[in-house]
Amino acid sequence: MREPGALHRLQVFHSLHRTGALPWSFPAWRPSCLLRALCEPGATGSEHRTLPILHPHPTDAGYCRTRVLCIGFVLPVRCTGEAFPCIARPWYFAPPLCFPCIAWPGFIAPDSLGRGLRTCYRYLNQTSRSFAAVIQALDGELRHAVCIFYLVLRALDTIEDDMTISLDVKVPMLHEFHSYLYQPEWKYMESKEKDRQVLEDFPTISMEFRNLSKVYQDVISDICHKMGIGMAEFLEKKVDSQHEWDKYCHYVAGLVGIGLSRLFSASELEDPIVGQDTELANSMGLFLQKTNIIRDYLEDQLEGREFWPREVWSRYAKKLSDLAKPENIDMAVQCLNELITNALHHVPDVLTYLSRLKNQSVFNFCAIPQVMAIATLAACYNNKQVFRGVVKIRKGQAVTLMMDATNIQAVKAIMYQYVEEIYQKIPSTDPSSNKTQQVIASIRTMSLPGSPMASRHHYSPIYLSCAMLLAALSWQYLSTISKATEEYVQAGEN
Repeated sequence: MREPGALHRLQVFHSLHRTGALPWSFPAWRPSCLLRALCEPGATGSEHRTLPILHPHPTDAGYCRTRVLCIGFVLPVRCTGEAFPCIARPWYFAPPLCFPCIAWPGFIAPDSLGRGLRTCYRYLNQTSRSFAAVIQALDGELRHAVCIFYLVLRALDTIEDDMTISLDVKVPMLHEFHSYLYQPEWKYMESKEKDRQVLEDFPTISMEFRNLSKVYQDVISDICHKMGIGMAEFLEKKVDSQHEWDKYCHYVAGLVGIGLSRLFSASELEDPIVGQDTELANSMGLFLQKTNIIRDYLEDQLEGREFWPREVWSRYAKKLSDLAKPENIDMAVQCLNELITNALHHVPDVLTYLSRLKNQSVFNFCAIPQVMAIATLAACYNNKQVFRGVVKIRKGQAVTLMMDATNIQAVKAIMYQYVEEIYQKIPSTDPSSNKTQQVIASIRTMSLPGSPMASRHHYSPIYLSCAMLLAALSWQYLSTISKATEEYVQAGEN
């Protein structure tokens, strides 16, 4: 396996251009029309500032290293005098248009990574497009630790999800999985899951795990052990009470938040309190997991999974599947609203947690999923479509959230905006209406809408409208070329 070089990337570009996969009018003979990041010298540490993405000039010489958050995607970029970037994900191109970006110095070029780490980052990009971007934007050695942490838990989760593995085999595997991290040859070749490559090539992942500093190894191994035990507990056990709902979400997501927080503190990018306050870290995970469970009701039903707590849904239907029946839609929406109200109770903890973070890359990593979650809950609240199809936030809306959530005041403003949206939709006849209003009142108190709302409006309304349009078009553009390019790059690596 080899890392695609500049020549291979140029071949990728020409191939995409010939096949019509590039919707923008790039001249096929001029690769300098791909992307240019012009960086002011002198930035240090975690400083961030607005940088222009410009149509390049081949006469602009110079060399800089930076990571650019371009239209919501974190792009590792190395700019040379040839105006030809070395991009870790070479299909992340940008049109030759001016656009504001946030940049963090310190990008480590992929060519500087060993073969094992390059393979791990390839698996990361294959198994999670969304997390891959924010993980690769983290600073220093923390980036590698979080990448390995994610892949280890992805392997564990793949075992849990694989319904072809008998319980007699699966339960001991979940209990002992943390020990496989120290067994260089261990791998599992019988999985039928789509992410099975992380099990089949687990020796590469475990090798890179053992290459991490011991302080990172201890955190990852400990969380992996606790999560495996929790997953095994709920294999044959349905979620009955709200307490058990919290417990299940703790095992599959809260522990992730606790582990990440301990990694942040171990890296010394964050204060020790961030890793020590497990209650706040747990809430970070629970808010995300509950949002996913609420949104994915219909998908889980179709696949035979049930994660909504019986204590809640049994007040509205005899069976959880009955909520999807048209004649039960009013009761179904009331059940939905009660669960969303439950999830909203974690928002104050989320804001407190984020307010403690100092490092910009860590803040972005933590804040972006949280603002996506609150926007998703606002879209789901009192929405019958949850029981009929998929409810998702708009792509342009998601990109705007990713661009905005770069400081605590902006995040508070976003939270305030979406809880206000929920508040406006509360039905007076809803059984949970009083509880929903109370939790929104507590979030309002923490959000302080006066100054934060103003702090987000750095640009004119015309600019924001143009930015939204560009974001939406760019998202569609990236979706169009991603699959074709990945196939081409994989072919070149073999």
